[in-house]
Amino acid sequence: MRLGVTMFATDTSMPIAELARAAEERGFDSLYVPEHTHIPVSRRTPPAAGQDELPEEYKRTLDPLVALSFAAAATRRLRVGTGILLAAQRDPIVTAKAIATLDHLSGGRVVVGVGFGWNVEEIENHGVPYGRRREVARRNVLAMQALWRDDVAAFDGFEPSWCWPKPQNGPPVYVGGAAGPKLFAHVAEYAKGWMPIGGSGIRAALPVLREACEKAERPMAEVIPFGTRPTREKLDYFAGLGIEEAVATLPSGPADTVLPILDDYARLI
Repeated sequence: MRLGVTMFATDTSMPIAELARAAEERGFDSLYVPEHTHIPVSRRTPPAAGQDELPEEYKRTLDPLVALSFAAAATRRLRVGTGILLAAQRDPIVTAKAIATLDHLSGGRVVVGVGFGWNVEEIENHGVPYGRRREVARRNVLAMQALWRDDVAAFDGFEPSWCWPKPQNGPPVYVGGAAGPKLFAHVAEYAKGWMPIGGSGIRAALPVLREACEKAERPMAEVIPFGTRPTREKLDYFAGLGIEEAVATLPSGPADTVLPILDDYARLI
């Protein structure tokens, strides 16, 4: 079982390069960071996790690709990933170039977790109607994959084009979100796997995911429980389901808060 970690990287949290080095030194496989481009102060949308108030780190989140460049530069083998990239809120040509550049400079260590977003006003500020966010995210990911894959890439929205560098390993794309046929259709079409938050309900969801993959005539998608609070029993349970990687959540805080928890998780590796 490979174990990675995720933290809201902000301007007040433990510096991302220091966290990356600490994770690699302790044997972790990967480091993921989330994305929020901004948080409109109107707060029309309640927090996704049900809090009374949105936690401070949502307002202060670093750009994930810039942050991960520091993480990659500070390490040698640690995989660096977005968990998650808000694909509907990004220009696909610019983002494809940035991800491919990070992958090239890191020696092929990039993983792209993508999602659709939950903050209505944040999404709308990018000119995307909330009800179309899945459609726009799908289009943007497919466009990026064409740019990564093809020597002369063409897609609806841009003419046949050259775009280098090409990522070394894809890069692999994972879709985050709640289980269901709609989400699993996205996974089956254009992703290597599914990133469920936490890990509850995975056993019941696996047959639905397998059915979606069979319908798409592709291998079964990988599953990476994301943002979990790991225990030996939980990791053994995941392994029994055929899961090979989990990502543990860390608090967004200074080193003296983060490192003791990182040490506790490291005992599970």
